[in-house]
Amino acid sequence: MAHIQLSNVSIDFPVFTTRSRGLLNTVLGLPMRDKARVEASGLRQVSVHALRDVCLLLRPGDRVGLIGSNGAGKTTLLRVLSGVYEPMQGELSFSGRIAALTDIMLGMDVDATGYDNIIMRGIVMGLTRKQAMGLIPSVEAFTQLGEHLQLPVRTYSQGMLLRLAFAVSTSVVPDILLMDEMIGAGDAKFFSQAKERINGLIEQVSILVLASHNEVILKSFCNRALVLKDGRVVMDGSVDDALAFHNVQQGVSP
Repeated sequence: MAHIQLSNVSIDFPVFTTRSRGLLNTVLGLPMRDKARVEASGLRQVSVHALRDVCLLLRPGDRVGLIGSNGAGKTTLLRVLSGVYEPMQGELSFSGRIAALTDIMLGMDVDATGYDNIIMRGIVMGLTRKQAMGLIPSVEAFTQLGEHLQLPVRTYSQGMLLRLAFAVSTSVVPDILLMDEMIGAGDAKFFSQAKERINGLIEQVSILVLASHNEVILKSFCNRALVLKDGRVVMDGSVDDALAFHNVQQGVSP
């Protein structure tokens, strides 16, 4: 049964000021023995607390919206859930296949052909080579790239590359789907196709986590919402209650 559980998960990112960069360069230039001495001397590292003590349990049927202002920690949380970031503190456990539509271009090899990228991305998504090759007909039909699929993707326009990456990323139905906003790039025809494809995908997944600033989208797709502020979950409840809570925090009148 698909699930994700976070227990007191924290993520910190180091920030180097002009002073700390100079110190870092000095340390890197020291012999190994001296580096160890400097590291043990108690020098402070400036860090941003991207996530702080996040506890979360997602079960089948959850359609969770992530709400918060820019920098609240939504994208960082999605990257922890997808396995891109490993918790510095706390624990993450999950079961089921996870797909993240947070950066659909990630892993594209510009020197490989469209067909090669379909197969490589399919394998990265957990398929066997035979299963990945089985994606080709549906990707061909959706992208309508024809003979361009035989060419290196560096020859593609941005729109063509988006079509290919999106088609491959949405060809396999995962147990858990993570999304950072809805797909909003491309022309009107592509957006219509993409929206229909995503709607079909969402209906089939066991768990959905969607970060968005759009209240209509959150109300349409989610049955639960988390409000994040300064890297912490400050509200976990219904979508309407979470939006109202967030709007009060932001000083927005109902």
